[in-house]
Amino acid sequence: MKNYYLVLLAICLVAFSCKTEKKEESAKVLETSTKDMVTKTTNKEKVLTINPISHATMVLSYGDDDIYVDPTGGAEAFSGFSSAEIVLITDIHGDHLDLETLQALDLSGATIIAPKAVVDKFPKDMTVGNIVTLNNGDTTAVNDYNFEAIPMYNLREEALKFHPKGRGNGYVVTINNERIYISGDTEDIPEMRALLNIDKAFVCMNLPYTMTVESAVSAVLEFKPKQVYPYHYRGTDGLSDVDNFKTLVNQGDESIEVIQLDWYK
Repeated sequence: MKNYYLVLLAICLVAFSCKTEKKEESAKVLETSTKDMVTKTTNKEKVLTINPISHATMVLSYGDDDIYVDPTGGAEAFSGFSSAEIVLITDIHGDHLDLETLQALDLSGATIIAPKAVVDKFPKDMTVGNIVTLNNGDTTAVNDYNFEAIPMYNLREEALKFHPKGRGNGYVVTINNERIYISGDTEDIPEMRALLNIDKAFVCMNLPYTMTVESAVSAVLEFKPKQVYPYHYRGTDGLSDVDNFKTLVNQGDESIEVIQLDWYK
């Protein structure tokens, strides 16, 4: 009888062990299958890339979309990019509004956003997908991107003739919840100083047309973008001292990252 119970106990232990092993194997199979499934369905994250072209001209690339800002330099300057999804133009001067470049580009599927003074200069036969007239304080949304027109103008008496208030636009562009400020041609105006929650700021500094390095520093230290890119810094006496700009900004606030790109190749 004692041997009988020992045999029965052994049979039960073997059965329990097999059942446990099968359960563990099933769990491993399920875990492996789940990991494989997650890996295959993970989407590649879109990345915003800043591409300086020259002076005030740049391309903001996000995923498959390219946003051209103040396109100049002919179609060849954009040969490495897809056709523009959106074109932003800030003002009527030739380093911002270049009609020859616009007509050389394929804009048949693009939306141009510009102030009225710029739109009024477009030739009637220019081929473009859509034109949105945006004046100071106006907002619009195109393809999940938001655009706000910010004033840009001169303050110094001797410079008022260059950029009167109300004619041109700076812009705040929102891409994937990131707020990007593009100053256009301006001085350290109250509207710039009042900006909030700016992630990236492109700030001009060239005399006699816009403002001094010191004025640009003062404005940046007031509205405190997370990152600031000096751009549009070639004046009548050559290039502004952007190294000094970086030094002064970081002396005032080390948390602001100053990024210097090659605008004048």
